[in-house]
Amino acid sequence: MSSAVSTISPPAEVPPLAGFTIGVTAARRADELATMLERRGAVVQHGPALRIVPVADDTELADATRALIARPPDITVATTGIGFRGWVEAADGWGIGEDLLAALGSGKLIARGPKARGAIRASGLVDTWSPPSESSAEVLDYLLDGACDGRGVDGLRIAVQLHGEPLPDVVEALTVAGSEVIEVPVYRWMPPVDIGPLDRLIDGVLASCVDVLTFTSAPAAASLLARATERGLREELLTALRGPVLSVCVGPVTAAPLEAVDVPTVQPHRSRLGAMVRHLEAEMPGRVRSLPVAGHWLELRGHAVLVDGALRGVQPAGMALLRALARRPGRVVARSELLRALPGGSGDEHAVETAMARLRTALGEPKLVQTVVKRGYRLALDPAVGSSSGGGHCLNGESR
Repeated sequence: MSSAVSTISPPAEVPPLAGFTIGVTAARRADELATMLERRGAVVQHGPALRIVPVADDTELADATRALIARPPDITVATTGIGFRGWVEAADGWGIGEDLLAALGSGKLIARGPKARGAIRASGLVDTWSPPSESSAEVLDYLLDGACDGRGVDGLRIAVQLHGEPLPDVVEALTVAGSEVIEVPVYRWMPPVDIGPLDRLIDGVLASCVDVLTFTSAPAAASLLARATERGLREELLTALRGPVLSVCVGPVTAAPLEAVDVPTVQPHRSRLGAMVRHLEAEMPGRVRSLPVAGHWLELRGHAVLVDGALRGVQPAGMALLRALARRPGRVVARSELLRALPGGSGDEHAVETAMARLRTALGEPKLVQTVVKRGYRLALDPAVGSSSGGGHCLNGESR
């Protein structure tokens, strides 16, 4: 081992998400999520896939509320905290807030999750039960199994506060079981007023400029897919989401529209923003690859590279070349193979030379990538250091 190689030290620690570009599709609490991601070093691209439209002036909500006051429900299911609070606030605005609370309090209240439970209790009411999974499916099973009152739901009047979209499966199952279901549409999901940021986020995914997409609601995931379909980009988007782009969802309900079209997702154990970010923080080291190259430590992270701990931005073409070289570190990769690795995969080998020159400039250490005359290029791997580094790092899920 040469002295130059033996003195290489592992790079200093950097923020866990440094070098990764993360797309945020949320409308509500998007700033909070972006702040958490940026504190961990990520570059955030915000493309809200929807907007929340309150329906406090909606006659449908007013009519449903007055009907429940006139004939109080036996059971009320609160699906979201923001929705339940908005319902009570709307009723207060109509001068019937106390009447609504009295009507709901005369029966049993079920909270789909802790936020809904908190909103119920903040209003002065008490919930009967909440599912550990925070899922509507478990709420439905609980009701149909008779756990709420010991006799099932036949003949019962059940109010279901919707969470931005219809719940046809829940409503139909309860109706078939003999209950009278009153749907309460407290707010609705609508496409964003300015569709531009969402289109730019989709374009970024397709251009290999986004490493991760985050989703905090099922409607956001469905809206993203719908917009891609409108633009004729659905299949291209699905290919990206099934391949290099990681989809992180706050919980299983949010993940459902993606998993229905065979897009793999990762989710935290608890459906919370903080838990989702921590889960992502733990997930991303598996998408990092560290290599000792030409007397330096090279670390590939999404769309940036760390050279001896210093973060250096690299254009998509350069990252494509670097990934191709890193799959076989120390070995020569032909120009023709590198050409196929470039975004678009077309043109002539001059495109490889241009992208390689820009890559070397971006890395700031031109000797990291060596030119092998008439053959191609290679990463100048330091094999002795590489053999002692454990070889456990991965690049986009590919083992060394």
